[in-house]
Amino acid sequence: MTAWIVLPVSLSAFSITGIWIVYAMAVMNHHVCPVENWFYNVTCTEELPRPGFPKTCCTIQDIPLISKCGCYPPESCLFSLIGNMGAFMVVMVCFLRYAQVIEHSHRCWVNTSALVSGCTNAVGLVMVGNFQVDHAKSLHYVGAGVAFPAGLLFVCLQCVLTYRVAVTALDYWMAHFRVALALGAMISLVLSGIFFIHESFVLQHAAAICEWVFTVDILVFYGTFTYEFGTVTSETMMAGLQQGHSGVILGPRARTPVLTGTTKGLKSPGGSSTSTHLNCTPESIAML
Repeated sequence: MTAWIVLPVSLSAFSITGIWIVYAMAVMNHHVCPVENWFYNVTCTEELPRPGFPKTCCTIQDIPLISKCGCYPPESCLFSLIGNMGAFMVVMVCFLRYAQVIEHSHRCWVNTSALVSGCTNAVGLVMVGNFQVDHAKSLHYVGAGVAFPAGLLFVCLQCVLTYRVAVTALDYWMAHFRVALALGAMISLVLSGIFFIHESFVLQHAAAICEWVFTVDILVFYGTFTYEFGTVTSETMMAGLQQGHSGVILGPRARTPVLTGTTKGLKSPGGSSTSTHLNCTPESIAML
């Protein structure tokens, strides 16, 4: 077991806790209305703020979308910090997972696509966190339009990879759990988009709830990589770095492993046995 096992859990715990703190600050500062509030007015008269209590009169501008919660200071400062730190940890998780799959001799376009989509998700998170929706709406929406679909694509591709490298029954249970999380994320994102384009206060509020569900769902998915990261070593990182280098210098034929017993086995966290996954390319089969 290595220290990298802490990274996915830290990403989930830090981000989920952070965005809920941002929400609580926004509610207490009367910047948004509570999630449990479903009644909105067209306009509101000026009301005296009561410290420690949420707003009593809400308009459509007070719907607790995640972006609205982190729009004004002081909570916007914490929101930006969460976006930047979270994006950095996302890149680290994506690269380690990419390298881990390569170390297990699974070189495929799915793994590369997952790395690209994960890094794209991180770029979108930086834009969302640093360009508040009320001050830089276009850039904020571009970031959200990049981060949400890229995050969904990442979790879907990782579901495929989890099944591909699964060995033990526990590995397959983890794959099933990730599929459930991916389906929940897909449904909540689609519903959020459908509800968001309507002008109804109730549907706008439902869109905000779906957005929260989607975000927490994706962050929980990232946290599940703790299951595999217990076997990450320095060799894992070198495998990812060398793959990119050898892909440019040697070409695809040189990257094909020779079946002489040197292919690295996949050590599953769910079992003590080590199994070997062969890269069954036409060149390798011809050598037999």
